[in-house]
Amino acid sequence: MGEAFDRVGFVGLGRMGTPMVRRLAAGGVAVRGHDAAPGVAEGLADVLTPMPSAAAAAEGAPVVVLMLPDSGIVEKVVDGGLLDALAPGTLLVDMSTSEPLRTRALAERVAERGATLVDAPVSGGVAGAEAGTLTIMVGGPDDAAERLTPLLALMGRVRHVGGTGAGHALKALNNLLSASHLLATSEAILAGERFGLDATAMLDAINGSSGRSGSTETKWPTHIVPGTYGSGFTAGLMVKDLRIALGLAEAVDAPRGHAERTLALWSRAVGTLGPEADHTEIARWLRERPEEDQ
Repeated sequence: MGEAFDRVGFVGLGRMGTPMVRRLAAGGVAVRGHDAAPGVAEGLADVLTPMPSAAAAAEGAPVVVLMLPDSGIVEKVVDGGLLDALAPGTLLVDMSTSEPLRTRALAERVAERGATLVDAPVSGGVAGAEAGTLTIMVGGPDDAAERLTPLLALMGRVRHVGGTGAGHALKALNNLLSASHLLATSEAILAGERFGLDATAMLDAINGSSGRSGSTETKWPTHIVPGTYGSGFTAGLMVKDLRIALGLAEAVDAPRGHAERTLALWSRAVGTLGPEADHTEIARWLRERPEEDQ
């Protein structure tokens, strides 16, 4: 079931937002889009109507989607005029990777306007956004999640995982696992190479064994072995997500020793590689850095 929305406002037209908008447009949805970077929305006039502000994109739209870097920017956009532009009954969908506790607080303010905030972060990267195969982790009221499902399904596989903030919590925890897998995989493959094993042969065997993961099945063979490092997701964003996951673990007093060590290593890598480096470059950092710096 759900509702077939025919128009949306969309704020944030970066590496993820742009292919997501293209999927919506291909599904027959009229998109009113805005991005803070000059000229970005105008460059997508074939798939959306460019709007001069987030508030303008939201006016008259039953659904407004945010695809922004973090909670701070989400709150800046909402407080910068978007909140006042939301009509009662509007569904504000934060598809950014935001902080779950801040999401809950923001949802309360949105509710005061008679609108509903739904968090719906995604996993799958730029390739998943282009193919419409993202995993979309939805947090929010049951009725809002159900209404949004047909629209979100144009961009990927929709999973309603709980109440407000649940999507953002799960996305951060997912990326904690992803970051951990990539570190462990890279250390294992590099150790095998130094022993004399071939990386491709190792990956082929591991992918039929218990050690397989997204890192062995996709990241290493697609981005690391050929040296292209082109996943489209930065190391800086990975560190941001790790901090969210660790903050969540601290807030609920969950075990976090492994998370702390993972964040420490990724932070060192970003200190060398720079935040804009592709996150798969951590394998290169491990290969090139002396052990005492790791």
